[in-house]
Amino acid sequence: MDDWIDYYDSTHTIYASKLHRDLHFQIIAKDITSYITSPDAVVLDYACGEALSAARVAEACSKLFLAEPAPGVRGRLIARFAPNMKIRVRSLDDVRKMEESSIDLVVMNSVAQYMTPGELDSALAVIRRLLKPNGRLVLGDILRPEVGMVRDVIALLHFAQAKGFLKDALKGLISTALSDYRQLRSRVGLQRYSEAEMMAKLAAAGFAASRARYNIGHNPWRMTFVARHAFDNFQSLIQSDD
Repeated sequence: MDDWIDYYDSTHTIYASKLHRDLHFQIIAKDITSYITSPDAVVLDYACGEALSAARVAEACSKLFLAEPAPGVRGRLIARFAPNMKIRVRSLDDVRKMEESSIDLVVMNSVAQYMTPGELDSALAVIRRLLKPNGRLVLGDILRPEVGMVRDVIALLHFAQAKGFLKDALKGLISTALSDYRQLRSRVGLQRYSEAEMMAKLAAAGFAASRARYNIGHNPWRMTFVARHAFDNFQSLIQSDD
């Protein structure tokens, strides 16, 4: 994951325009907010990136932790959200030291593809320790093995056409093809999981999970999973039989 952290900590060209960037974070914030079920909830956005619309998420909960591994991005988050008393920025090392069973909702969106399977296992172990007994993990934007870059391009173009930045998107695709991102993606690669593989991985980490009907973000060919502590489901079954 270190190569990708360095990339996102640099001046990169992953967004076609400012409008694309802003809309990207707005739709993610909207989707994350839909998983917050109580204004008293404590939420953790794991490897959140720039999180430009995090204030919108914070409005729906009591506290929002933004955990970000890239030090430059983390510094910008601290500066951006310092006035917001509901938002706190943390490193991933800080997250490992957080209180057990203290989080109601953990969101890890568009992160798993940059992790090795072992790194994801380690992150899931940390998240499981942090989640309250009835807490949820939302694991979003999972890449599928049978869906390649062409579908990503189509999804972006559909999104751009609907939101009015198609021309910028076309230019951005050319820039991306010639950028460090394309080179890094070719050299390091992105991790992909089938639905069955991700379900098995979550089960091995101690979660009971299901695939969400809709993915977080604009790409409908990627997957989102919602997971809980596995023993909670077992206890619910026992109670329903009594």
